[in-house]
Amino acid sequence: MTNIKQHIGSMALVVKNYDDAIAFYTQKLSFYLVEDTDLGNGKRWVLVSPPNSNGTNLLLAKASTPEQLEAIGNQTGGRVFLFLHTNDFWRDYKTMQKNGIRFNEQPCEEAYGTVVVFEDLYGNKWDLLQLV
Repeated sequence: MTNIKQHIGSMALVVKNYDDAIAFYTQKLSFYLVEDTDLGNGKRWVLVSPPNSNGTNLLLAKASTPEQLEAIGNQTGGRVFLFLHTNDFWRDYKTMQKNGIRFNEQPCEEAYGTVVVFEDLYGNKWDLLQLV
């Protein structure tokens, strides 16, 4: 087992509209559009990633069933879903404020670092986090 090497390459995030989601992540959060490939029949393979990421991407997956539409914005039942780590909390927090990101609380200093909960365009909760 010591020779096994794995990593999470992508995580699916169910969205209503590809272009709206791409605009939010690239313009509001400064993510990079890694790939946008037309798969036919209205489906696309859309990957976005934070700047200087370690290779884990978000796969923006357009909802195609009533169950998937229901899950948009609540993929984890109201819990924080994703954790965006940064090397400069206050820089990113101020930029996100300017970009109109909705925060659920004021930033706080915890034993593990500085953190604040924010929401994406659909209401999924994220942590912006700078570890100590």
